[in-house]
Amino acid sequence: MKKLPLIILVFLVLSAMIAGCASMGTPGGGARDEDPPRLVAANPLPGATDVDRERIVLDFNEIVTVKDAFSNVTMSPPAKSLPRVSANGRRVTIQLPDSLAPNTTYTIDFGNSIQDNNEGNKLKGFTYTFSTGPVLDSLRVAGMVLGAKDLEPQQGIYVGLYPASLSDSAFMTEKLRYLAKTDDRGRFIVRGLPADTFRIVALKDNDNDFKYANPEEDLAFYDSFVVPTSERVTVSDTVLNLKTGAIDTIVSRERTVFLPNTILLRSFNTGKRTQYLVKYERPDSARITLQFNTAADSLPGFSIPGTDLSGVITERSATNDTITYWLPRHIASRDTLRAGVTYLRPDSTGMLVPSVDSLNFIYKRPKIKPEKPKKNKDGEVDSVAALPKALVLRWSSGTGSTQEVWRDLEITFDRPLEYLDTASFRLEQKVDTLWLPTREPLTYARTDSLNPRRHVFTYPWESGMTYRLLADSAAAISIYGEVMECISQDLTTKPIEDYATFRFHVSGLPDSVLAFIELLNSNDQPQRTTAVVDGDALFRFINPGKYYARLTLDYNGDGVWTPGDYAVGLAPDEAFYYPKSLNIKKNWDYDQTWNLWDTPVDLQKPENLKKNKPEYDKRAKQNTTAEEEDEEDDEDPFGANTFRTNNNRGRSGRNSGSLSF
Repeated sequence: MKKLPLIILVFLVLSAMIAGCASMGTPGGGARDEDPPRLVAANPLPGATDVDRERIVLDFNEIVTVKDAFSNVTMSPPAKSLPRVSANGRRVTIQLPDSLAPNTTYTIDFGNSIQDNNEGNKLKGFTYTFSTGPVLDSLRVAGMVLGAKDLEPQQGIYVGLYPASLSDSAFMTEKLRYLAKTDDRGRFIVRGLPADTFRIVALKDNDNDFKYANPEEDLAFYDSFVVPTSERVTVSDTVLNLKTGAIDTIVSRERTVFLPNTILLRSFNTGKRTQYLVKYERPDSARITLQFNTAADSLPGFSIPGTDLSGVITERSATNDTITYWLPRHIASRDTLRAGVTYLRPDSTGMLVPSVDSLNFIYKRPKIKPEKPKKNKDGEVDSVAALPKALVLRWSSGTGSTQEVWRDLEITFDRPLEYLDTASFRLEQKVDTLWLPTREPLTYARTDSLNPRRHVFTYPWESGMTYRLLADSAAAISIYGEVMECISQDLTTKPIEDYATFRFHVSGLPDSVLAFIELLNSNDQPQRTTAVVDGDALFRFINPGKYYARLTLDYNGDGVWTPGDYAVGLAPDEAFYYPKSLNIKKNWDYDQTWNLWDTPVDLQKPENLKKNKPEYDKRAKQNTTAEEEDEEDDEDPFGANTFRTNNNRGRSGRNSGSLSF
């Protein structure tokens, strides 16, 4: 009996130990795997020659997947059919097409499609090169593709080379000979090139035919020949002490540099598309609206059989893709209209020929309940109620009743006018508590060329003042007889202290080339525009806020950005961004110098404005680039695809500008 408590104690201890061993728990582990997969074996080896097999096998150090192989994997030169790529465990298999050319170096670019199965770490920029002949072509060229108008990095766009011995327009009729796709920063490397002279283009190949046969595709072309070369250079590597961070040793070594490696291609879209009618409607009895899919150089033809259209008033957008026809009374009174719209469309041979669309417009008039005649207090019928309804107008005076001192006064009516008494529109100015006529009259300037319902008045506004816009009744009458009522609208201008003045002093402009600067908002949309005159661009009466700036080299002097046209050898207007935001405060005068070449072109556009956000990459954070592979990548085919920076920069005509690598 004395031994019983001891036995119970031992039993309890053993039970606790067993329960602790059997309890569920999360096992400890190391840090999250952030390393991409690594190639450990290949058959045949990368860089192999005389390859005549139909299948290539790549083995990695962990289980991998291939994401969207059809759109991400590129073969250069392109074969008649695409290679079939599949992943199984740690192995990636490439089934080659049976149409490979003899004595040709092929490069299979996987982009970022290979990633590990668990964490999704991507093996970025992985390529595999082999030759069907005894010689492996190893030259390469590199650079970047940016949007010509907004310097936006162009991701997933093809960059292709073709021999200069071919016609300069061969890329329109034949497949590009050597090609690669841009990464998420718009960078490209075209590998496997022989020693030859090439032309280079970039295109957004919407139909996957590897040629520019569709004018709706984005295009970039280079105005110089490209001659790939290589050279050995000596570089210095700095080794730091991991404990102190101080320089431990500096090691010099030789490496291969492939040139050119800073090609800048500025892509654009001509805007030339096959035009077709997207939408047509008759929103009310008075108007017909047409909406086309794209811009046009001219208005379409418009007709109504058997009807005189001399009284029709046309309202249009700046690009002629949205059009409104205001119908005169004798046409607006008809519930059913059959109209013909004539515009250019390609025929079976691709030639643009006039084409006519027959359109029916049916307007169902709302049922209106008859109203009893209104009587005045004496019991007589009120004759005013029989007048046409009031003509509605709006004035674009800025924000609400605030009139910006730098803007004209724009008055927009809801209908086109048959009569306008411009002298009836006048201004009064508040002095103390009195309203007095202004010293100068309100001057009628013009009718808007696009919108005939909009009328512009000019006046030399003074800051910090209160005005009153007056107009007599019946000063405006619409083409449908609607009469404007008398108006009295207060307008105030801001004190001069609420504005800022900003002046750019620009250097680096090409000689005899016009330029203009746009102040942009955080959505990359222009807010103000001014011309560069003698190297200066002055913005007056700027509202405080955060802005960005873009300069455009206006080669044709039309005051707007103009796309290129390869058919006539016209490159697009070039754009440059001021690399920092402009935090403008009221009552400040700013003078800012801007050298167009101080900041590499690919680093000019502020990150906040970029729509294409590159994926996070530790190598990018370490200021590495994708233009030139480390030499070990050539000597060790299973090494990581690491890249280093070089400082070669260059300009070439309209595709000018230095890059950051």
